[in-house]
Amino acid sequence: MVLDNLNNAARYYSMHPLFKKAFQFLHDNELDAMDVGKYELQGMDLFAIISEGTGVPQEEAKMESHRRYIDIQYIVSGTDHMGWEDIEKCSDPSEPYTEERDVMFYADKATSWFNVEAGYFTIFFPNDVHAPMASETEVRKVVLKIAVQV
Repeated sequence: MVLDNLNNAARYYSMHPLFKKAFQFLHDNELDAMDVGKYELQGMDLFAIISEGTGVPQEEAKMESHRRYIDIQYIVSGTDHMGWEDIEKCSDPSEPYTEERDVMFYADKATSWFNVEAGYFTIFFPNDVHAPMASETEVRKVVLKIAVQV
């Protein structure tokens, strides 16, 4: 898992062949003015989902992981309270993995919680079980989905 400011995005370009293109989308667009929805940047290998809304209380946040995609979650406005746990410590799936949605949910609870403020991003890899939107305030964010294998 990575937590950093968008100004430092270039540090991560070498981690994946599509990271540079993903971060350029964040840099080059007026994200607060774009419509909520899905934007294909390179077919199903790289796409962005812009969302806006309030989350849930921390105790109700669902832990999730993905197999096919890496998440870059960038906060446009507000503060997203997120939880994290290594997948090796999660042993209680609450819903089975669905390939169509590329998600597995867990009943396990996060042991690490942190705030991600506007201008900051997280990177969640397949071994990073995370609980986003554990915030009861309004958050506008972009989730970039990057295929693990391209």
